[in-house]
Amino acid sequence: MRTKLTALAAACAMAFTAGTASAAIEGCPDQITIGTEGAYPPFNYIDENGELQGFDIDISKALCEEIGAECTFKTQDWAGIIPGLLAKKYDAIIASMSITEEREKKVDFTEKYYQSPVRFAGPKDMDVEISADALDGMVVGVQRATVSENFLRGEYGDVVDVRSYDTQEEATLDLTSGRVDLVVADAIKLSEGFLSSEAGSDYAFKGPSFTLEKYFGKGIGIAVRPGEDTLRQCFNTAIDNIRENGTYDEISQENFGMNIYGD
Repeated sequence: MRTKLTALAAACAMAFTAGTASAAIEGCPDQITIGTEGAYPPFNYIDENGELQGFDIDISKALCEEIGAECTFKTQDWAGIIPGLLAKKYDAIIASMSITEEREKKVDFTEKYYQSPVRFAGPKDMDVEISADALDGMVVGVQRATVSENFLRGEYGDVVDVRSYDTQEEATLDLTSGRVDLVVADAIKLSEGFLSSEAGSDYAFKGPSFTLEKYFGKGIGIAVRPGEDTLRQCFNTAIDNIRENGTYDEISQENFGMNIYGD
């Protein structure tokens, strides 16, 4: 798995197809364009062959197959992913986006398709409590325009030096280079994409998991443009179906060795 993508690869728009041309769920479209970041392994990333991979991509393809739609994918940098949806560059966002009150003012969401807490990570030999007193004066890296950044600034912004990055990989690279003391991000993302890699072998989680709804919302959902209720319901039905028929669990187990849907 690649843990660092070139800026060119992450920014380019790439198209792949999935599903069939005939809708299997009545009333659903037979063509859907999905926007994703393509720079957030192990959830979505571009492999060495230039193809999109990851849990978000596998779930997208399964949902498209359940809906019976021919789906294409377009990559978009994270900061511009909601503006891209509103500009009709794609029909839906499947990119590990948390369902938050702030985002619900701009887009409509499906029900969640997974849930994961946020955690801090730092050097294994660092003994640190995650509290305002203990973090005072530290430099903490985080991906820009994410719920993790909102959490970090909201809870500890008065005491830490927040360094924000375009991608999570840039944040963890500065961690390994010693330019930040800690990083904070989705726990599965850190575990599977960084801590399990060679570069992350000397690093570990620090402190507890955080799931505060005011920052992290109601889980990870699929975003559609406001008022696109038919498409939203098509995705909701497809999510329910793949959970019931075992497809969801199979995909989750293959990617993470566990079911990450949550309670």
